Amino acid sequence: MREKLESRKLLMGNMSMHSKVAEETVKKQEEQLGNEIKSLLVAGTALSIATKHLQEANRSIAGENGYLHLRNLQKLLRVRQQFMVSQVSLLYPVKVDLGHVREQELESFTSAIRSGNSAGSKPLDQGSLTISGLHLTVLPFTKMSFFADKKEVQRSATALGYVAHAISLIASYLEVPLRYPLRLGGSRSYICDYAPSMEPASSDLASDSSVSINMKPIDFPLFLEGQDSTKAAYAVFLLNKIVLCSSGFKT
Repeated sequence: MREKLESRKLLMGNMSMHSKVAEETVKKQEEQLGNEIKSLLVAGTALSIATKHLQEANRSIAGENGYLHLRNLQKLLRVRQQFMVSQVSLLYPVKVDLGHVREQELESFTSAIRSGNSAGSKPLDQGSLTISGLHLTVLPFTKMSFFADKKEVQRSATALGYVAHAISLIASYLEVPLRYPLRLGGSRSYICDYAPSMEPASSDLASDSSVSINMKPIDFPLFLEGQDSTKAAYAVFLLNKIVLCSSGFKT
């Protein structure tokens, strides 16, 4: 009997120890669960605050001064820019003059019949461009410097002035800076290019060989009268580069 009682006491002691360990484990789990519940409550509060901020942002976007309103203003601006550019085309209409092409075709056809070779004839010119009725075909400057007809020189300068003014207007409407700035003056317009100039680094030391390179703006005339033909030809070259670049303007 005593052995049975002692074994039962030992069993009860072991069960008591296991129950205490289980109780401590449950308490620890309860503490961990409480901490997790607290963190979950904090996260829920932060989520509700973020949801309110998101709703306020959505309301501000959909409001009168929101993103959609900005997009509408941008569309209106693009439409306005396109309208202003179209007005430039009305101010300085550019057309293709085909009058001399018909005469050229007739002469070429007659000469081809006489020679009996129509396939070997030279390709015909597709016409010359005119701006406000003035031809844009620029004669070689080496010939124009000795050209006797001053009216032809003046018409060429006027046409180039029209082109310069049209480019300046389009660039200002589209807010695109020109690589070569224009100084407008009608038939006495200029185009600016930045050329390097070599200057001494120190004015006190005349024997010093070190120099500094400075970029200075130089104006080139878009007309020939009273100007160097080389500078005038270079001015037309720069203007042509602007025209080629302006073909990539997006409206």
